[in-house]
Amino acid sequence: MTAKRRKSGRPKRRLWQILGPGLITGASDDDPSGIATYSQAGAQFGYTLAWTMLFSFPLITAIQEISARIGRVTGRGIAGNIRRHYPPALLYFTVGLLIVTNVINLGADLNAMGDVVQLLIGGPRLPYVFGFGVLCIVLEITMRYRRYIDLLKWTCVTLLAYAAVAMTIRIPWGEVLFDSLVPNFSLDAALALTATLGTTISPYMLFWQSSDEAENERQDRHAHILTLAPAEAPAEIRRIRLDTYIGMFFSNLIGWFIIVTASQAADALRPVAGPFAFLLFALGIIGTGMLAVPVLAGSAAYALGETLKWPVGLARLPMDAKAFYGAIAAATMIGVGMNLTPIDPIKALFWSAVLNGVVAAPLMAVTMLMARNRRVMGRFVIRPGLAAVGWIATLAMAGSAVVLFASM
Repeated sequence: MTAKRRKSGRPKRRLWQILGPGLITGASDDDPSGIATYSQAGAQFGYTLAWTMLFSFPLITAIQEISARIGRVTGRGIAGNIRRHYPPALLYFTVGLLIVTNVINLGADLNAMGDVVQLLIGGPRLPYVFGFGVLCIVLEITMRYRRYIDLLKWTCVTLLAYAAVAMTIRIPWGEVLFDSLVPNFSLDAALALTATLGTTISPYMLFWQSSDEAENERQDRHAHILTLAPAEAPAEIRRIRLDTYIGMFFSNLIGWFIIVTASQAADALRPVAGPFAFLLFALGIIGTGMLAVPVLAGSAAYALGETLKWPVGLARLPMDAKAFYGAIAAATMIGVGMNLTPIDPIKALFWSAVLNGVVAAPLMAVTMLMARNRRVMGRFVIRPGLAAVGWIATLAMAGSAVVLFASM
């Protein structure tokens, strides 16, 4: 079959069918950890950090498009490409950082979900945490791949709850617009800035979107690895760009709404605003947690499986990928186990975002090096313009970590 025939054989897809890895990755970015981080930033510094959502949008879009291209061009995730082209020490360091941060983030998310249910209906928190963990494992293992991906896509809709909350309270929109467009920074906000950038540009997002693109290519009979079917590249790169732009815009828009409403959060949750606002807030926490926990566990399992040469993929039957699904279950249950410790859930959410911000830079640097390496990408190495924005994103994350340590 020629590359030309491969290209023409694909039926026309609608927007909802085009959206997938980018939308899911972007929405999972607004997980309970992200919500807590944005809320704390807004509550402590008002609207003065709202500019970070506008500033980070081109950066997160670039680095996520790059990671998606790596998966679609090579048919492998980031870890699989590191294993093939780089020293084992770099592979183990990279995947080790990812797994540690993912499990901590996952445990903090489950903690927040359990806390919200406890506030809604009462009772002990730990059974709710355990129940959410088991439910995420069961859905990720037993549901058919396409149906599961559709479920994740529809779960993104729960994030609109935060836009709805903003409509229930009074907000000085003129002040908000000014602070959203004009950067305002002080060393006192260094920790909040690192956490905000860390929850906006998180390492697991790179690994998930890259692996998800590779998985979609394997499951689509009309799709082929781009190094083997270059005629498909123009349409696929346009699809990746559209999917990523929409997903990251949605993610940052919701993050912006959370920051904006956070300084008013106390009022929003009081009876004067009605119980509806709190219910929306709570449903948003639970919905985004149900989206983010499988993504966190799944990205860790993809990375570990590609490192150890396991059969990987959510489209595989459980008996055909026992170790992969076992890693998903293990990561989730370790996250559940973290909640047996006397850790404050809000602090855990916030500090998991800080940790993401600190470790993001080296993982992003590895991604950038791969994307410009012809041994990895062949003729599809990223162009200088996209590479420049990707490196700016990497330096921004490294700079925020340096400022954080300098301010301590």
